[in-house]
Formats: sequence, C-alpha cells, structure tokens
Amino acid sequence: MDATSRPPSLAGLRRSYVGEPLLETAVAADPIAQFTTWFQEALDAGLPEPNAMVLATASAGARPSARTVLLKEYDQRGFVFYTNYESRKGRDLAENPWASLLFPWHPIRRQVRVEGTVTRLPQEESAAYFASRPYGSRIGAWASRQSAVVRSREDLDARYEELASRWPEDPPVPDFWGGFLVTPREVEFWQGRLDRMHDRLRYRRSPAGWVLDRLAP
Repeated sequence: MDATSRPPSLAGLRRSYVGEPLLETAVAADPIAQFTTWFQEALDAGLPEPNAMVLATASAGARPSARTVLLKEYDQRGFVFYTNYESRKGRDLAENPWASLLFPWHPIRRQVRVEGTVTRLPQEESAAYFASRPYGSRIGAWASRQSAVVRSREDLDARYEELASRWPEDPPVPDFWGGFLVTPREVEFWQGRLDRMHDRLRYRRSPAGWVLDRLAP
C-alpha cells in the first residue's frame, strides 16, 4: 500500500468519556420507564433524531445485517417501527423473529441496547399509522419495493409519478407494508465513564419480572 492510498489514522479519534455515574439506586424499576427518562434527556440535549436506532436482524442461516430505522412509538409492550415486509429486514424477521436495537446517543455519552422477539403489529394499527404519514411518504411506500434491485433512478421516479397519478389524494395501505413490535427480553443502559470504566446496567426479563444486573465494561 503506497502513501497515497493509506487510510486515515484513527489515533486522533481517541477520547475519554466523562459522564455522570449510573447507579442501581438511581434507575427505574422497569426498563421502559428508564428509557422514557433517558429519551427525554436526549430530547432536552437537542440530539438530532434521538429516535434513530440501529436495527440488527439475522436470516434463518444466521447471516446478520444492520441498518438505521426510526422508532415510531413505544410503550410497555415494547418498541415499534414500520417497514416493507418484503425488504431484507422483513424477510429476516419472517425467518428469524429476533432483533437487536441500538440507540447511539454519542453526544451525551450514552447508548441503549435492546434485544427481543419481534411480531407484526395488527393490521388496524399499521393502517392508523399509515394514514398519519405525509402524502408523499405514503406514495413512496408503494413506489419502493425496498431492497429490490432497480434499473435506474429514473425508473424509480417514474413509478412514483405513476402511483401519485393513480391516487392523487388518499393511497391505501400496501399489503406488503406495516409495523413490527420488538418485545424486549433484555435492555441495557450504557453510560460512558472515565478510563473506559463505563457503567452498564442490564434489565433482563424473568418469570418474576425484571432483574437488574451490572455488567463489566
């Protein structure tokens, strides 16, 4: 490898993480309540798109893939996102209904990791959310056969215009599109600390309720 093709050095990216302690005595009894506290603090800190999360899935053959999606709602059931059922993530989840979520809130030296089972939302819930989306996004859901190969951008745009002409006001819900619910089995809260001695508190679901563990950094 010659000097002109060498990748940039990562040495300048080294940093120390200085954050507030994350103690067992200071967190909520269940992870959804704790997530609500941290999510509000991410909003208050002005983080761009704090609902952006990395969704990791795996096929039946254990081939992993990851991408960033948006959390659209959450409650005591779990975490909800919407997508094309025929996309790679949709196919993965049909074969292997487990997923991991990661909220990378770097500016405030925090991250939240979720692992759990995944199920499709009832059709009426997906339809209600679809109706709330901007018109262009609803047409886009029809126009994009997500993860499929397209010949060109022009073909994709032509498909969009065709569908916008077909439904100038109120496109129906595609039968290949809808919501997924991630029901958490584990939720880990990570707080960056000095000298890589980070705080990691993990909630894990048990028959008796949530159990809180501290993990080594």
